[in-house]
This record gives sequence, structure tokens and C-alpha cells, in this order.
Amino acid sequence: MIGDLLERGIVEVIEKKSLEGKLSSGKKLRIKFGIDPTAPDVHLGHGVPIRKLAKFQLLGHKVIYIVGDYTATIGDPSGKTKTRETLSKAVVRDYAKKYFTQAFKILDPQKTEVHYQSEWFGDFTLYQLIELTSKVTVEQLLEHETFRVRIKKQQPFALHEMIYPILQGYDSVAVKADVEIGGMDQKFNLLMGRQIQKAFDQPPQDVIMMDYLLGTEGKEKMSKSLGNYISFLDDSTEMFGKVMSIPDKLVPKYWELCTDLDMNELKKSLDQNIHLRDLKTRLALEIVAQFHSREKALESEREFNRIFRDKELPSRVPQKKVEIRVWRLSNLLVEINLAESKSEAKRLIEQRGVRVDGSVIEDPEARFKVYVGMILAVGKRKYIQIV
Repeated sequence: MIGDLLERGIVEVIEKKSLEGKLSSGKKLRIKFGIDPTAPDVHLGHGVPIRKLAKFQLLGHKVIYIVGDYTATIGDPSGKTKTRETLSKAVVRDYAKKYFTQAFKILDPQKTEVHYQSEWFGDFTLYQLIELTSKVTVEQLLEHETFRVRIKKQQPFALHEMIYPILQGYDSVAVKADVEIGGMDQKFNLLMGRQIQKAFDQPPQDVIMMDYLLGTEGKEKMSKSLGNYISFLDDSTEMFGKVMSIPDKLVPKYWELCTDLDMNELKKSLDQNIHLRDLKTRLALEIVAQFHSREKALESEREFNRIFRDKELPSRVPQKKVEIRVWRLSNLLVEINLAESKSEAKRLIEQRGVRVDGSVIEDPEARFKVYVGMILAVGKRKYIQIV
């Protein structure tokens, strides 16, 4: 169990022997995971470390969730080419509430300890902040790859961005973390936790860095801003369709990071040249069942086959009421929420992604007199019927 716990989906473990010793000793560990709730949606990419936390819970360990209501107002500079806009604490609190509603689809809330940074930073004095920052040198902070890149490209960064990793590191002191889990792009911040703990005479936490999940297009890291994500809140049919849409090359990585399916079984199936569509279907069923149910997953498979194999309309087409008149197609797509803006509608039409009653329309300026029963479709899974 320990071997799989410290291998599957993991890029690197710092002080692996130390962590293996702690796990073998039977000690109940405090496993820290921090979030900056800068958006309300949780997707499968976020789910990778959350799933690992759940594995620790099954072994009786305590998950310590840190809500970065201070660091979220700064914004993690990692990988960013410019300073982020700040968020209000009210927005952060609202996003955090929505985050946990979704995260607890995987985690056991009874085995999760939630803390807000304001519990310790809320009463921090200027003296304490100066004392904290004295634990780290400027040279150490400038080792942060993001800062080095910005200096090289003559891109500015603000002083508060350099404080970000120090604040995150102090979180480990505040909760006496034994282990911290984070993404592979968080290495600098995770190691800062070890350094700050040592400075406060605490044993340094061990660090687990998780692999990241590519988005549905197979090129960029899964991200809501790129639109390549699968949300925890997607309905079962939408979730199934999105998994089926991923490139075949991503099947092994999704299998490893998003499910508990046997990796040896996957390897054996690939060696036997089992069709990847069958493996992808198995993957989609497993993922949908996690967030909905096995029955819903099977229902979603039938609906998917109905649309894509049998070329039929979905069994349930959402309906929208609009004024019966002549509409410019781009405006109509926005009106019925098949596009968020006229520019997006125009792009979808020009990319041959829009159909009216089954016919592909390529002219964004095309005009139609809508009628009851008209069906518009965007892409392969979004349909609206006019009523």
C-alpha cells in the first residue's frame, strides 16, 4: 500500500525514506494541502492531489486544508508573466465555500481539518512580519524560477509577490505539518515550508509533488481559463462526453491520475492491442461513477452512443424560449446561451462548429426566422430547441 501511495501519480518525494519511516511507524500524520480559491470551479486537474489526500485519509491520517485567504489576495506568482489582480476577502471566502462543496465529493469531511490563514495572519503585527521575512534571504527568493525569468525578460514583479512563498511556508509552521502535497510546479513554495519550519525549530515536513493533468485538447495543463477542463459539477452526460473527447494518447495518464483502475491491467490491454475506444469508455465510466453513480455512468454511455454512433439527437434536448422573429445567427447563439459573446459565436460559426437543424452554417451574418422546434447545436454535445 505504501509503495503505490508514494508512486502513483507522483513526480517526486523529498525525503522519501523519512516519509516511508513515518508511515511504517503507525504515526498518524498531518497532511497539509493549501488552496488559493481564485475561482469557484474544481476540475479533474485539481482532483489529482485531492485524490491522493483521500488515500492518506483511508490510512487514518488527518488532512489539513489551508484556505489561503491572505495568499489568494496576492496571487501565486509561479509561472506568471505579470502581477495578478488582487481578490477581495469576501470573494475568496465565497469561492472557498464552493470549493469545499466540490472537494468533499472525494474527501471525507470528518477526517479533514480546515483552517483559514487569517487564523494566524489576522493578528500578525509588523514586528512579526519582519521577524518572519528575516528567516529568508533575498538570494534564496531570487532562485524562484518565475522571478529569474521575469528579471531576464525585464518584466516587473512586486515586493508582495516575493512574500507569497514565505507566507505559504509559515502555514506549515502554524499547523505543524508532517507532510505537504502540491503540484510539481509548486516545488519552490513546498520547499519554503521546510525551511521556515526549521527556522522555527520544527521538524521539516516531507514533500510530495504530484503530476499535472493535461486538458481535454492534450496540449496545455487543464485550466478553466483555457476551456479545456472537466468540472466536478459537469452533469454525467457532459462529463462522459468530455472524457471520450480526449486524445487517445492521454488515456494512460487519465487512467493513472483520475482513477484507481489497475495500471497493470491497462498495460496488458495495450499489449494485447485492445481498441483504445474501449479503454476510453472504461475510463469515462469510472470517472463519471465517482461523481455521480454507476447507473448514471451507464446511462451516459447509452446517450453518447445514441448521438455519436447512431447519429441521433439527444434523448433530452434543453429548451429555450425566444422571440419569434428573424435573428442574426451570432446574436441568437448568445441569446440562448450557446455562446458567451458575439465574438465567441462568430469564431464557433467560422470554425464550422454550429449547426441549425443538422446543417452546418459557416456565415456569422446568416439570418434565420426562428420557429418552434428549431434545433441549434454547437460542437458535439450542446443542443438547444426553440420553444
